[in-house]
Amino acid sequence: MAELKAGPATGPRSRPLSPHLQIYRPMLTMVMSIVHRITGAALYFGTLLLAWWLIAAAAGPNAYANVEWFMGTLIGRVVLFGYTWALIHHMLGGIKHLIWDLGYGFGPVEREWLTVATLIGSVGFTILVWFVAYLVMGVIR
Repeated sequence: MAELKAGPATGPRSRPLSPHLQIYRPMLTMVMSIVHRITGAALYFGTLLLAWWLIAAAAGPNAYANVEWFMGTLIGRVVLFGYTWALIHHMLGGIKHLIWDLGYGFGPVEREWLTVATLIGSVGFTILVWFVAYLVMGVIR
């Protein structure tokens, strides 16, 4: 960058420092913005699981049984639960951004309320989806 020249009466000028994490205090909206980006990346890998499931369903009963076995393990269930949460959280974050795009919710109270609602809603809806899924699975079996 170009150096700032000192004026005749002012003496040398110091360059302004850019704000960084030692100056900024992490706020919930800042953290949720980062989480929104992380969930977007996680959804890419979750879509690979969905593709694996669809390909296995098309390939036949043996391939489908392998996918069903993995999804039934503890690791598979944790991955599916995380994928469900990431999907719902990313969707609610997108709705929050749509509200902002429409020009609403920029006040400090509204901004924090939308952010907290996104976080609580994503956890609540994920638990609700899994609860309903277990009820349906119990009725089907």
